[in-house]
Order: sequence, then structure tokens, then C-alpha cells
Amino acid sequence: MIHKLEADSIFLEFGSRRILSDIYLKCETGKITGLLGRNGNGKTCLMNIIYGNLSANSKSIRFDDLTVQAAYKRPDLLLYLPQFNFIPQTLTLKRVFDDFDLDFFEFENRFPDFKSSHKSSLKSLSGGNRRLVEVYLVLKAKSKFAMLDEPFSHLSPIMIQAITELMNEEKHRKGLLVTDHMFRNIIDISDDLYVLTGGKTHLTKAVEELEFLGYAKT
Repeated sequence: MIHKLEADSIFLEFGSRRILSDIYLKCETGKITGLLGRNGNGKTCLMNIIYGNLSANSKSIRFDDLTVQAAYKRPDLLLYLPQFNFIPQTLTLKRVFDDFDLDFFEFENRFPDFKSSHKSSLKSLSGGNRRLVEVYLVLKAKSKFAMLDEPFSHLSPIMIQAITELMNEEKHRKGLLVTDHMFRNIIDISDDLYVLTGGKTHLTKAVEELEFLGYAKT
């Protein structure tokens, strides 16, 4: 079954500064939806509004045509990977994987560098390995949708390739909304691609449109 997430009619101002207006975005099961935009254009704000932990002047967030105001209360519906590390670093990998109801040894088989490290704490990991664990958990957890903000940060090229492969596997059971400053990776993996500029989202039909929208030369 195809599930659908829509963010519509989003308007956000901070004081006299307008951040978002005339926003529409759709994410569907079976697709990776990319979101591009220069720093400060409101990508993270938009994700937090969808998640429900940032208030907007107006918004309509719908899952399968049903309005959901606080998706952060529904981990079965939506999970969010923020830019920063969000899992307490004192927890062990075993505890974290148990909390997410995931098999650590499946992860270990996919990433042999973690072999026999299930008793290790997150704080003992490098920045790249810690980010890899968090991205994996959000992608593999049992939710209909996942939003990932800067998932490739601190990852090596080999890790990025592995996570890209995992995204392409997982998109068949959950909708993925992804943004990252490494825009070439987003372009390469996206089935649908939105550019956020001037407070508005633009669904691009071709990579060449990115230059027209002022995001990047192709």
C-alpha cells in the first residue's frame, strides 16, 4: 500500500522576517523525496513543523489525507533524524537497538566494523560511526515515514555508499524525506526533488532547473 505525507499551506514568520510561505511538499512510500536549499532558507524549520515540534503561523500536515498536529507523538507514523546527535551517548548499542526493536546482529553483519561491539556505549564511537548508527536506526525502525536532516554528515565515502544503498532498500516500505548540504548525493538518490528558495518550494523536473532556481550550477 502506498502511504502519503503532505505538507501544505505552511506559513512561518520570526518577528518581521518571513521564513516560509506558499509551501507544498509530498512524500510517498516507494520514493525518496529530496529537499534542497541554501543555508538559512528554512529546510530544518520545515522538517520541524512537519514533525510538530515547531509552531507555524499556519500549516496543514496530512498523513494519508488525515491531519496530524503532533507527529512526534506517533513514532509508528514518522521518525526524524535531526542534524545533531539525538540518542544519549551513555547508552550501549544493545540498549539502543532494543529500544528501537531492531536486531543488532543484522546491523553487525551489514557493517562488520561493529562486530562484537554491542556492549559499547555510543560515546566510545567516532563521530562518523555514531552518525551511522543513528541513520540506520531511523531508516530501519518501524515507521511509515522518516525525515533525515544531514544524514551524510561525518560519514566517509564508503559509509555514504552503504547508507545510500540502505535508503534505496527501505524506500519500498516507507516514505523518505532527505536533505543534506552534500547536494550531489541528494540529487542522485531522489525520485522527487524539491528546492526551497525565497520561502517557497519548487518541484523540479530536471537537474538543469537547479541553476534557474539559484541553488547550484549543474
